[in-house]
Amino acid sequence: MPLSYKKNLVFAAACLGMLLFGIGLITLGSVAGNLKTKFVLDEFSAGTLFSIMPFGILTGSLLFGPICDKYGYKIILIIACLGMCAGFEGIAYVSSLSLLKLFIFIFGVSGGIINGATNAVVADITAEAKAANLNLLGVFFAIGALGMPFILGFLKKDFSFEQILSSVGVLTFAIAVFFLFIQFPASKKSQGFALAKSSSFLKDEIIIFIAFYLFCQSSFEAIINNWTTTYLTKQLSVTESNALYALSLFVVGMAVMRLLSGSVLRTVSPKKILIASFVLILAGIIFLKYTQAFYFAVAGLILLGAGLANGFPVMLGITGGRYTERSGTAFSFVLVVALIGNMLVNYLMGIIANRYGIHQLTNVALIELFVMIMLSVFIFKRVK
Repeated sequence: MPLSYKKNLVFAAACLGMLLFGIGLITLGSVAGNLKTKFVLDEFSAGTLFSIMPFGILTGSLLFGPICDKYGYKIILIIACLGMCAGFEGIAYVSSLSLLKLFIFIFGVSGGIINGATNAVVADITAEAKAANLNLLGVFFAIGALGMPFILGFLKKDFSFEQILSSVGVLTFAIAVFFLFIQFPASKKSQGFALAKSSSFLKDEIIIFIAFYLFCQSSFEAIINNWTTTYLTKQLSVTESNALYALSLFVVGMAVMRLLSGSVLRTVSPKKILIASFVLILAGIIFLKYTQAFYFAVAGLILLGAGLANGFPVMLGITGGRYTERSGTAFSFVLVVALIGNMLVNYLMGIIANRYGIHQLTNVALIELFVMIMLSVFIFKRVK
């Protein structure tokens, strides 16, 4: 039966969605200070406010898979784009704190759907080298996340944060219109509503190992993103601006490695890619742990970014290949576990840093690496 969609066009649409997700997360975080001022929020209230978004992303990650498998990708991606648009416009212009919380939650749910659905649709349209194409998709998140701060730096001189958010909302609406004219892969209606069958994942040890690998992967990324600036300022006595610069190079390292893995290294087996990734991660941790020089710490962060780049693409590629008829639901399952790890370990890292010192960051990272290596051994022994 001939394909009813064009793979390149669907892939381009997925990349646009991932670019939007990267832009959206950074834009929202960049105007956090403005929202604190507008609504007269203290640090605790602001922290509570923005803790809503991860729960929204978790909810969206749970919902997208079964819906995509039952009804296809097109409708849910359009609805999610419209939801992000409403979130941006609402966050920009509401004057009620309760409504602000609602729109942040809507934004998080919609972002979680877009993140999950774009990964799942790329896995569905890729017969071979799923991890390579998922790596290329991930590059667009990095482009959005890295490029938007520079654009915001220029826009803030001439435009209010409300105007900036509203403009991003218009871009989101335009992407929704673009999706309207794209033919996506057909739904898997013959499978019924896949959420009812998701308990079968609990009987598949490979998918369980993958879920917990991504639990570690996501939480590893979270502690680096959220605690590196504190680590560098306290351990190496660098300025906050230099610490943020170093953290941005962590994202650059991840983006460059994903680009390489999706292009010149796309024929390398996922197993070999992960072995190389573990070596890079270990080297990065050693650089951070045993140096007092800022530039060595920067090198360590670049190595960490490069090493962590392939975790999600490789594991999602295996998941998509294993569950071709329920790929969306399978992605929902492993991504929800990953997001729980992100929130839980990040919270625990706060307790550890407060009680035992921020220098424990590298020790927590080493533990995460060890667990990821063990889980990958179990996974590749069982995957045929």
